[in-house]
Amino acid sequence: MVDMVFLAPLALFAFTASATPGPNVLMLAASGVNFGFKRTIPHMMGIVIGFPVMIILVGLGLGEMFERVPLLHQILKVIGVAYLLWLAWKIANAASVSGDKTTARPFTFLQAAGFQWVNPKAWIMAVSAIATFATLDSAFAGQVMMIAAVFGLVGIPSVIIWAGFGTGIRHYFKSERHLRLFNRTMALLLVASLIPSFWPWVMEP
Repeated sequence: MVDMVFLAPLALFAFTASATPGPNVLMLAASGVNFGFKRTIPHMMGIVIGFPVMIILVGLGLGEMFERVPLLHQILKVIGVAYLLWLAWKIANAASVSGDKTTARPFTFLQAAGFQWVNPKAWIMAVSAIATFATLDSAFAGQVMMIAAVFGLVGIPSVIIWAGFGTGIRHYFKSERHLRLFNRTMALLLVASLIPSFWPWVMEP
């Protein structure tokens, strides 16, 4: 298992990585504004459970497969960019707080869990955590499981904070014009959040 000495740094790393702006938290805030806290709960649970599952699968072999076949990872990145741009467009065009004038729906649990696989920040977080806090010895599998568990636990307050933030400011966006402005701002931030993740990849010769 992870050395107890590393639990505090691991928890701090996990919370910082999870709570800082990225596709997940920006979408949670937007969902809180557009749909409210209760309807955002499946989205929140999809992140809290989906990302630790991703860590386990990446740590126990999927990451090695991508190293052996880099093209698969590149394809996933392209799919991720396209999907995130589509989500940004959907957020930018969400129309009504009440939902009466739009067909938009909050993320389901499965959609949020599956989204982790095309979320570039999630990949960076998973690989960084495993590389930093797991050692390549007989305890590796247990360490990966512990890392996943810590991310799951610290992810709970993170998603609550961001969904709660969106819900808390919801009453400021009663008019459709103000809501559209907020949604378009969140859409731009979502697109901008991709730049740090993809800049080294874009600059590759």
